[in-house]
Amino acid sequence: MVFFTKGWRRAFIVTLAVAAFSLSLVTSAVAAITLNGSGATFPKPLYDRYFSQMRSANQITVNYEATGSGAGIKALVAGTVDFAGSDALMTPAQIAQVKRGVIAVPTAGGAVAVIYNLPGVNNVRLNSDAMKGIFEGKITRWNDAKIAGIAGQAKNLPNTAIRVAVRADSSGTTFIFANHLQAIGSSIKGVAQPSWPGSPVSGQGNAGVAALVRQTAGAIGYVQDTYARQNKLQTAFIQNKAGRFVDANLAEAEKAFAGETFPADFRLVEGNPNDGYPIVGLTWLLIYKQYPAAKAEAIKKMVNWVMTTGQGINKQLEFTSIPSATAQRVIQTVNQNVVARG
Repeated sequence: MVFFTKGWRRAFIVTLAVAAFSLSLVTSAVAAITLNGSGATFPKPLYDRYFSQMRSANQITVNYEATGSGAGIKALVAGTVDFAGSDALMTPAQIAQVKRGVIAVPTAGGAVAVIYNLPGVNNVRLNSDAMKGIFEGKITRWNDAKIAGIAGQAKNLPNTAIRVAVRADSSGTTFIFANHLQAIGSSIKGVAQPSWPGSPVSGQGNAGVAALVRQTAGAIGYVQDTYARQNKLQTAFIQNKAGRFVDANLAEAEKAFAGETFPADFRLVEGNPNDGYPIVGLTWLLIYKQYPAAKAEAIKKMVNWVMTTGQGINKQLEFTSIPSATAQRVIQTVNQNVVARG
């Protein structure tokens, strides 16, 4: 009896050792995998922090290149990346081209600020009619009655020509902005790369639009709100559905998302929320449903980290967080639907 107990104990210890060794091999294999992604510029500061901390914690190595949402989706469809970043939803036609399937993982929310260049003029207010008129090319002077008549601005606004600046690239930031314009009744067609009326100037990325606005008196454009603050750009107060004129900031973006319900596929798009800052949107990681075995485990690990530990970083960089209940649903969906393929 004593001999049996000792033998069983030795066998049990050996089994544990083998199991631990096998687990360490799996963990090492996942840690050794590098994931490559590209896409949206909007969340680039956040993703840089995510992936740096993941690498420092020996979790996984992830590289991300900010090429724009449109380029990221194209890369995902072409299969040249392991995942894409996008602030714009993939169309049904784009999804149908991805034979490996797609899951949209919401990682953060944020706002798009309206920036302008009017020396000596601060706190410009714009309502829906003014926004539509400017970006449809129908309002061409800053002292137009539809702008000057808002909240006593008549004395402050010069007779300066308005020069609209937009993104040249297919962009999630543009998607959020155009989606808002359409939600308030604009006739502008398209979202990620709209057909802008008139003759707007165009720049590449947030930096390109900001540069055009800075160097052109009377210019107006749109950029990610954190970018606007970091670069000390003048931003307009935009009237929301509740009637308030609101600046783009984290508190008002969170208020805009409050009470929103994420659908089963997590593709929440709200062009004109009930309150808070009205020009807001989500950003997603677009992942495949099928990967080689090691990458399947690495993708699951990345998503699990982003939706738990990573969410604590969001507010530090002035992005809204994904509600914890939704984050848990995301993790469950990814763990159940991302599979290894032969």
